[in-house]
Amino acid sequence: MKQFEYSRATSAGEAAAIAAGAATKFIAGGTNLLDLMKLQIETPSKLVDITRLPLNTIEAEGEGLRIGALVTNSDLAADERIRRDYAVLSRALLAGASGQLRNKATTGGNLLQRTRCGYFYETNARCNKREPGTGCDAMDGFNRILAILGTSDQCIATHPSDMAVAMRVLDAEVETVKADGSTRRIPVAELHRMPGATPERETNLEAGELITAIVLPKPLGGTHLYRKVRDRASYAFALVSVAAVARMEGGIIADIRLGFGGIGTVPWRDGAVEAALKWRAPGEALFAKAADILLTEAKGHGDNDFKIELMRRVLPAVLDEATRGDA
Repeated sequence: MKQFEYSRATSAGEAAAIAAGAATKFIAGGTNLLDLMKLQIETPSKLVDITRLPLNTIEAEGEGLRIGALVTNSDLAADERIRRDYAVLSRALLAGASGQLRNKATTGGNLLQRTRCGYFYETNARCNKREPGTGCDAMDGFNRILAILGTSDQCIATHPSDMAVAMRVLDAEVETVKADGSTRRIPVAELHRMPGATPERETNLEAGELITAIVLPKPLGGTHLYRKVRDRASYAFALVSVAAVARMEGGIIADIRLGFGGIGTVPWRDGAVEAALKWRAPGEALFAKAADILLTEAKGHGDNDFKIELMRRVLPAVLDEATRGDA
């Protein structure tokens, strides 16, 4: 690990102002950042400690909730209001990492965690995300866990967060403070960037911009599911995952929200899939059509080709359960 300066912020505005300088990182739970620093993938010249900031509460905001960025994944998943009204989020959180990591990992940090692509972590490999312009060894390498949607000829790395998939389904917004002290709200759908020609840019945050909270709108009701398919029962990243919130009226799908993990370079949601399902009677043919729409642009790279067929099986199974109201 390379040497770095350390400072402890006393306010969110101060933290953002300090972090506006080059090669500065915020540190909270550190469950991803510290690993990357040990491998010298992240080499910040300064760390800004935000752990003492008052950003660790969950409070009512209108008909929704405001979740402080320092609320741990464990506390968020266990909160009675989250379990009752936003169950898809609680289920997604409990499907992620291990209990020990969830006790440290923060809500803001979870949104910003970096890919688990093996070539990103292997500093002897070519990786455009780690070192722009060097190439991507994942394209022709072992790419079993990598993305089939939203990829480019520069990068096929998958976004690893389970929580972020649920946040997309819930239409969450991210509150931030910038280096100049101004604040803004960003829809989670606009937070992450697909790789395109600049895979090293993973979010639309500005230099020094600090996430202070995540805001959930009023509850959607209905049936909430999170199905995660992985290589082992715990502490494994998704091969594919589906977050679903469905509301039925008279045997018809009145509302449906779907998010997908393990297949996209960002937490994935496809409005065309939801539109094809809404106000229709559930059934095998409809669910197969939804999978076809989702995977229209899907592209495997060899080892991850199986994800296309896997999602053709997982999505209809989740839709069948969600529209039966058995969750």
